[in-house]
Amino acid sequence: MPDAPLEKRSQNPLYQQLMQRLKNDVVAGVYPAGGRIPSEQVLCETYGVSRVTVRKAMLDLVQEGLLVRRQGKGTFVADARVRRDLQHVTSFSDACGVTGRTASSRVVDVKREPARPEDVERLHVPENGEVIELCRLRLCDDEPVMLEYNRFPAQYDFLEKEPLTGSLYELLHRHGLMPSRAIHDISLGHATPVVSRYLATAAGEALLLLDETVFDQQDRPLHTSRQWIRGDKFTFRI
Repeated sequence: MPDAPLEKRSQNPLYQQLMQRLKNDVVAGVYPAGGRIPSEQVLCETYGVSRVTVRKAMLDLVQEGLLVRRQGKGTFVADARVRRDLQHVTSFSDACGVTGRTASSRVVDVKREPARPEDVERLHVPENGEVIELCRLRLCDDEPVMLEYNRFPAQYDFLEKEPLTGSLYELLHRHGLMPSRAIHDISLGHATPVVSRYLATAAGEALLLLDETVFDQQDRPLHTSRQWIRGDKFTFRI
């Protein structure tokens, strides 16, 4: 890293100058995705600024999503996030593929269980009916990004027999089911011990929480979904 003190007489605050220098270095590949940013002390010496200035610049870049902090390890350049457009029904596999990355899945559980009140309301199953719940861990380039729970009416029993490690929507297409639209609710959640174990996060860490009801080509409820998502790996376009 070149010795490049900041312009202390500039009208731009020093922390903003430092932010721009670091952004430029990320774009130029000085610090690649996943690369570690130098320590506060090194940045202070390199740019001729105080720790207060460095901390302010780093905090703002973390809040922008360019950098991520890892407890006990330091500050790193965030990996490129998978982006999903919520204006269309798209699969996780497609969202990864757009950026040239590889999606994969690990099946955590497949089970039948009695319908809950929300299944009756959202999936239109009988009150004494059953649903099939699929729990899968979704990975992008072998990194855990999302833990999803999909619930289907029990009539889609082929889900209990088919391999579920690929694109779920491709599997549905092969059975004549075309997801056509979805209702989305996005909120902030906090990782439970189970979720944190699968997503390799700390328990209680803030995550994106996406609840969906997806409809088929005849506008019938096809499935519901609850997705726990790492915000440092995934983003939405609305």
